[in-house]
Amino acid sequence: MIAAAEKGDRLSITRTPGEREIAECRSAYRLRRRPAVTVAVPGRSEWFMRRSPFMPFFALLAVFAVSSATAATLPEVQSLLEKRAPAALAAAESLVKAEPANGEAWVALTRARVYAGQYEKAVNAGEKATALAPKNAQAFFWLGNALGNRIGQVGMIGKMSLAPDLRDAFEQAVQLDPALIEARNALIEFYLQAPSAMGGGVGKARTQAAAIARYDRVQGFTAQARIAMHEKNPAQAIGFLESAAAAKPNDERLRLQLIVLYQQAKRWAEAYAAIKFWIGQAPKSNKAQYQLGRLAAESGRYLDEGEAALRAYLRMPRGNEDPQPKNAHYRLGQILAKAGRKDEARDEFQAALKLDPKMKEAKEALAAL
Repeated sequence: MIAAAEKGDRLSITRTPGEREIAECRSAYRLRRRPAVTVAVPGRSEWFMRRSPFMPFFALLAVFAVSSATAATLPEVQSLLEKRAPAALAAAESLVKAEPANGEAWVALTRARVYAGQYEKAVNAGEKATALAPKNAQAFFWLGNALGNRIGQVGMIGKMSLAPDLRDAFEQAVQLDPALIEARNALIEFYLQAPSAMGGGVGKARTQAAAIARYDRVQGFTAQARIAMHEKNPAQAIGFLESAAAAKPNDERLRLQLIVLYQQAKRWAEAYAAIKFWIGQAPKSNKAQYQLGRLAAESGRYLDEGEAALRAYLRMPRGNEDPQPKNAHYRLGQILAKAGRKDEARDEFQAALKLDPKMKEAKEALAAL
């Protein structure tokens, strides 16, 4: 399973960097709330959906309104889902109770349960949705999404049983709606991870990438980059992402993907130039500041700038998907250790452990001082 040591930004299409790098870069890698996909390969998973652990007061009011008045309408439920509002689940449940034969209502419930982490129940809702709406691509898309998450919760026998259903769901979604790029990206992940006996294969993944490019040139490049990284060809993957970034120079997500790839390939100067250009354009970007700090921690270069960037990051507002403060303290500790400032480094590693006593990386770094 992908390490979550540095919860923050994350690739949605291109699973290009290493597992820790992906965890550090979660939000930028996610494109339009991609589905979660896991396949029947032990220890591997893709694209985790996240939701806030808190339910704001206004969401509680919304839940009360749904339960105490008439059922929410489908557009109302869909609006809540788009906002990732915690009230979406209760609203979807009420809609299904009011309209049990409405396939789109069951699609909404499937999606709401996925967002809520109720994956087994989401599979049940998805199966009901596809039975009621067999021509609805979204029904199969969200069933596949539910199955992908559910696979991560079961043992090997369960994975082998569910994987063909996952593949079939996404393939049916694409057949019903060839322009559904999210489903094609999910299939790429399946084909790259699954053994050939279960329908996997790089050739099939390339076919999907080519199809994606016909609908969206930039997403085609990122899909090709994902395949290149699977084939251990980072230089080719960087080339694809450079083409994507050139086509959309202001796309923060693509910018971050490319920077992380540069770092993984130890192309420090290119990573530094890209980050500095980003900071020049968006000096208040917390993601750019974090990446400068991360680059310094990984490369041992630009230590003063990296230290300043991480201290600035810790003062900046952050979203739920940005790297957590514990990660910034850990990276800051690495920088200080490389600069020979061991006492200060120890303080930063201890600050990280105070926030997360189980943080393995910080424990190891502290012990190594």
